[in-house]
Amino acid sequence: MSGRVHLLNGPNLNLLGQREPEIYGRETLADLERRSAERASTLGLALIFRQSNHEGVLVDWIQEAIAEARSAPTAVILNAAAYTHSSIAILDALKAFDGPVIELHLSNPHRRESFRKRSFVAERADGVIAGFGPLGYAVAVEAAAALLAARADAA
Repeated sequence: MSGRVHLLNGPNLNLLGQREPEIYGRETLADLERRSAERASTLGLALIFRQSNHEGVLVDWIQEAIAEARSAPTAVILNAAAYTHSSIAILDALKAFDGPVIELHLSNPHRRESFRKRSFVAERADGVIAGFGPLGYAVAVEAAAALLAARADAA
């Protein structure tokens, strides 16, 4: 399988390992990037792994994936963090993307505060992976590969 996966991380995920480790664990974002890159490599996928605290930057990166999808199989995995529950701009960008989209969370938002139960990202996502901690990142890369393969087989 060949293709690209944009694994995008939202606000405060640069603080993983420090911020609320009882919820998010002790692994750092660099640890999750290594885990994701190893899985992508075994699946023959190029991984673009990024993090921003800024909503507009995430929108720009989704738009980069839109442009790349015109010439190569491309998927987006998005841990939008708090923007999951508030960003219509991110939803609108995802709606313009014609490739697999996976919503990703380290924790299970449905077991947390009520405001976390609403997801704008889910309105466009092909699937949601939540509550598996750091393992979720490797699972999301695996799911992206499967969705890209299914699209290739259907073409």
